Amino acid sequence: MTTISAFMEENFKHFNARETLEAARAWRELLDKGGRMFLAMAGAMSTAEIGISLARMIREDKVHAISATAANLEEDIFNLFSNKEYKMVPYYRDLTPEAERELRDQGFNRVTDTCIPESVMIHIEKILLDNWREAALKGEPKFPWEFMYELLKTPGIEEHFQIPKEHSWVYAAMEKNIPIYTPGFEDSTLGNVYCADVMRGKIANHHGVRTGTEQMEHLAGWYLKQVEAGCPVGFFQIGGGIAGDFAICVVPMLIQDVKKKDTPYWAYFAQIGDSTTSYGSYSGAVPNEKITWHKLDTDTPRFMINSDASIVAPLIFMYVLGE
Repeated sequence: MTTISAFMEENFKHFNARETLEAARAWRELLDKGGRMFLAMAGAMSTAEIGISLARMIREDKVHAISATAANLEEDIFNLFSNKEYKMVPYYRDLTPEAERELRDQGFNRVTDTCIPESVMIHIEKILLDNWREAALKGEPKFPWEFMYELLKTPGIEEHFQIPKEHSWVYAAMEKNIPIYTPGFEDSTLGNVYCADVMRGKIANHHGVRTGTEQMEHLAGWYLKQVEAGCPVGFFQIGGGIAGDFAICVVPMLIQDVKKKDTPYWAYFAQIGDSTTSYGSYSGAVPNEKITWHKLDTDTPRFMINSDASIVAPLIFMYVLGE
């Protein structure tokens, strides 16, 4: 056993540490049985540079499809193109409103300790606008991830990268050609830009980007393809919100609405979040609640890790990779 895995086996005995280790072990067991892992990701994980570890997981076939907020999709790309222009503010807890305004006036948008420059669009906006415009004019819409893959395949684009492409999880997903579902695309910088360009007459209509229900249908097809091939599918969730609930609902949708009653439940479930168990909160709901919603079954391995995903997720990824 290698260093990180050995450290976790030796030290992670109780509480959230034990839950973390057991979730990592069960992930390995699922893959060893020929299973697939679906990853849902909310929060600002791309800005936290989760791509350093997640890209390896994708390249080494430990993650097979992803649902992410559109912000995570775009912020991995922003980091790829503009990382050296970011500004770190480790003292962010001490910032006054006036200091926040100064950052804003300097052209920065702050995410906790990381300030993203508004210039992140400079290398990609024209390419995306041209591709969006063409899709809308021709009536040939694409999914948000397909536009990103087109962008990354643009000749000469790599000369603008400011970090190794090996640290971009979207680049790794493009190489493996796996889907990245982004429910609520409009809730992102690029979604706002698309809408603004329609309003300004630069794009003919709103129909260049495929809708959320089309994404759900595509996800249903992906899920059925896996289980029909005899591959149980697990669900690993970072945070909560739309990235998680949209994707996990594909199973009850197939069972209850499509009437495919023999659709198997998700074969594994783990969530990392900092929400406490509470009334009516999706992020704070314990995994058992998902049984009544036809998402999980009574014998589904279930794990709830209450911790900081920027710490815990890379540890689990390294354990699954055998590090």
